[in-house]
Amino acid sequence: MKLKDIPGAPGVYLMRDAGAKIIYVGKASNLKKRVASYFKKDNTTKISIMMTFLRHIDFILASSESEALIIENYLIKQYQPYFNTMWKDDKSYPYLKLTTKEDFPRLVLTRNKTDDGNEYFGPYPHVMEIKKLISWFYRFFKCRPCKLDISAGSLPDMNKVKSCIYLQSNKCPGPCVGKITFKDYRKKINEIKTFLKGRYGMLLSKWEKEMKLASKSLDYEQASEIRDRIKAIKLINEKVTIREIKPQDMSLSLKVTDVLKELKDVLGLKKWPITIEAFDISNISGTNSVGSLVRFHNAKPDKQNYRKFKIKSVTGANDTGMIKEVVYRRYHRLKAENRGFPDLILIDGGKGQLSSAIKSLEKLNLKIPVIALAKKEEELFLPNRDEPVKLDRSSKPLLLLQEIRDEAHRFAVSYHKLLREKI
Repeated sequence: MKLKDIPGAPGVYLMRDAGAKIIYVGKASNLKKRVASYFKKDNTTKISIMMTFLRHIDFILASSESEALIIENYLIKQYQPYFNTMWKDDKSYPYLKLTTKEDFPRLVLTRNKTDDGNEYFGPYPHVMEIKKLISWFYRFFKCRPCKLDISAGSLPDMNKVKSCIYLQSNKCPGPCVGKITFKDYRKKINEIKTFLKGRYGMLLSKWEKEMKLASKSLDYEQASEIRDRIKAIKLINEKVTIREIKPQDMSLSLKVTDVLKELKDVLGLKKWPITIEAFDISNISGTNSVGSLVRFHNAKPDKQNYRKFKIKSVTGANDTGMIKEVVYRRYHRLKAENRGFPDLILIDGGKGQLSSAIKSLEKLNLKIPVIALAKKEEELFLPNRDEPVKLDRSSKPLLLLQEIRDEAHRFAVSYHKLLREKI
């Protein structure tokens, strides 16, 4: 495989020496760009040394950079590659440590997760973003930023705290001077834990109730502070929690990478078919006709992006006309909304259905690879080819396409059945 064939998608790359031993494991949000960076002439000395040993690169696709981080950590622990071990100080990702063993806990950025009774969240791949997040917590949750030893039953000497800039500027709730009780401070800490666990809905519901109560009590300063918290949390698009990847998930990721590589080669695609959208039509003698769209990402169903279509412009049993309509409607909308297109379109049907889909794409001036899979003989129809392609019935690419096609069919039939029951 050539460098240009590596997908520009999140994943993990494994560098091997002449004996196929893994010498380095890394993660990337864009595999193609990251791997290409190693071949620059002006690389650092340590990278140049590693490159003299490099003979082969493997990679594993991931659904996100966060997932890639977990896969990377898993592989490093399993194989302990030489250059990862040598550079481990550069590659230890930070955690957020909540010092819950203290009466008045703090948030601390640390690269060492230990069994010390405190709570840890992460690891996180973006150090600067996590530092910004800590500042955000100080601002909206008003937890203390100082390192003073403060216990619920014993306050520090006033001379140590009276000139504190955080206390004077009201950026700290002031547990050091008894401005907040142990119980009320713990409520703040519980809110931080709720946030870090990704339970935004619970926080929003709680804060909205508190804001209404504060307004009714004419405590407008408190109501305003809560309103700012609500506004800020609604602007956060990505959860900071990272799900665990188990060994069996690792094995699946490797298989997915292999099958997508095979599918790319079989179809002669320029890009990896990481995102595949499939269409099917369901009707009985042309009545209550519906179309379905299912999307698979990294060979897994992406059900949030499934779509249903009621056929509007075609009457009678005209599957090719219906395919033409739903394909046009789908990509006309994506184009209008400036959203990303799939890497491959799969049509349930044969040459006629494929031709209809191509006409819709041409009308939209879009060049998206499209194929059709006919049920009876499981033949693949490709653009500009008179004869269908027949893959071995046990081939992994065919099994994947069948799974996607059958899911589109199931989704269409279930929608059609639902409409019939409403009549």
